Amino acid sequence: MKNNKYMIVYNELAEQIKNGKLKPGIKLPSEHELSSEYHTSRETIRKALTLLSQNGFIQKIKGKGSVVLDVTKYDFPVSGLVSFKEISQRMNMEYKTHVEELELIVPDEYIRDQLDLSKKDKVWKVVRVREINKERIILDKDYFNKKFVPSLTKDICEDSIYNYLENELKVNISFAKKEIVVEEATDEDRQLMDLNDYEHIVVVRNYVYLKDTSLLEYTESRHRLDKFKFVDFARREK
Repeated sequence: MKNNKYMIVYNELAEQIKNGKLKPGIKLPSEHELSSEYHTSRETIRKALTLLSQNGFIQKIKGKGSVVLDVTKYDFPVSGLVSFKEISQRMNMEYKTHVEELELIVPDEYIRDQLDLSKKDKVWKVVRVREINKERIILDKDYFNKKFVPSLTKDICEDSIYNYLENELKVNISFAKKEIVVEEATDEDRQLMDLNDYEHIVVVRNYVYLKDTSLLEYTESRHRLDKFKFVDFARREK
């Protein structure tokens, strides 16, 4: 068998869990049964199951086997740094981005403080509504330092700003700091989002840094309460 055979097993089982073919709570076939199904060794199966466990797809219970965990909820990456487009494609969701506002502005004191700017600096203000499965449930308000982003267009904002920054401008995005709070919905939230009867929203404040630690972006990502859980899967190793 090839050395990457366990990755083939891992990817096939992970895909079956993500698309719901393997339901949360069920037990996977035994290592012996899986080794027969995939025509490989139990050691290869064991490596695949270990990787599934480490990535939050299954829970290995001594004496009972491997139980499938629930991964069907929208997984907003608290510790990761990925674009909305990347998340949506990974989760196989029907999505659309509506650009409500795009302009180059002189920021107010609050935005200057968030991005550590002077009164002479300008920023790109981008307001986008994220529609998922025909509901407008995320409002993103982004502010990009013009020093690093000399120009932006509506087409870029509708597609992926990060793709443009990294592949066209060769901007080296490195890490982010995030803060998550629950706040009362504003008039703007109610106007631009399908909030139904919800009076509060989840707000993720995001500070994105370049490799040299310069602040590139400040974002307020505003989410309808019932639609998203913020998940950072962790496993304690012993």
